[in-house]
Amino acid sequence: MENPHLNALDKIQRPFLIGVAGGTASGKSTVCSKIMEQLGQQSVLEHNRRVTIISQDSFYRDLTPEEHKKASRGEYNFDHPDAFDVELMHKTLLDVKAGRRVELPTYDYVAHKRTSEGTTVIHCADVVLFEGILVFYFPEIRDLFNMRLFVDTDPDTRLSRRVLRDTEERGRELDQILNQYMTLVKPAFEEFCLPTKKYADVIIPRGADNVVAIDLIVQHIQELMRPNRTSRRQRNNSDSIVGRPH
Repeated sequence: MENPHLNALDKIQRPFLIGVAGGTASGKSTVCSKIMEQLGQQSVLEHNRRVTIISQDSFYRDLTPEEHKKASRGEYNFDHPDAFDVELMHKTLLDVKAGRRVELPTYDYVAHKRTSEGTTVIHCADVVLFEGILVFYFPEIRDLFNMRLFVDTDPDTRLSRRVLRDTEERGRELDQILNQYMTLVKPAFEEFCLPTKKYADVIIPRGADNVVAIDLIVQHIQELMRPNRTSRRQRNNSDSIVGRPH
């Protein structure tokens, strides 16, 4: 019996799930957006691929009253594995891989809890990019990916981006951001995020600025999802051997 989630043209299981890890403000979201844009525009199928992005930030736990107080003072470590609802994350990705309709929670960074407002619904995607600082940390999550990417960006660049993001989008004070970075974010990156780089299939230096790497990744994904890719690859290899100059 054929798998109902396989495409009739190319027999590649849908959705194709890609994990994108990296430190805070490394450019993970921008890398995902560029990949999504190129895959959608340069589809090899008769219709554009349905490509979507899921952020690990959606799966932060609701904080206890005591944790909320610490977060308000910039003393709660959101970069620690315990900050995430791993069970919900795992269940959601299993539902996505099974082709089931899922509703993604939205996290309110001011109230420090998930909210039903602005809920994102995913259904019948061809390619799903799941990005976050610790997407490779949990084995049960890591093993679900068809491809793993690690965005490797200079620490100074990441810090400057984080300062801009947290002041403009999350209403935090500069001294709080810097203190949190040095006491919580940087140590957590070195202990929990950086070691997971070894699980990546592809490491992307300089993040979204590395246009060549992103183009190559997109081409590779397209080839994997191309109809009759095996027979065409064999034919192309034969042609190259026959036509090779001596």
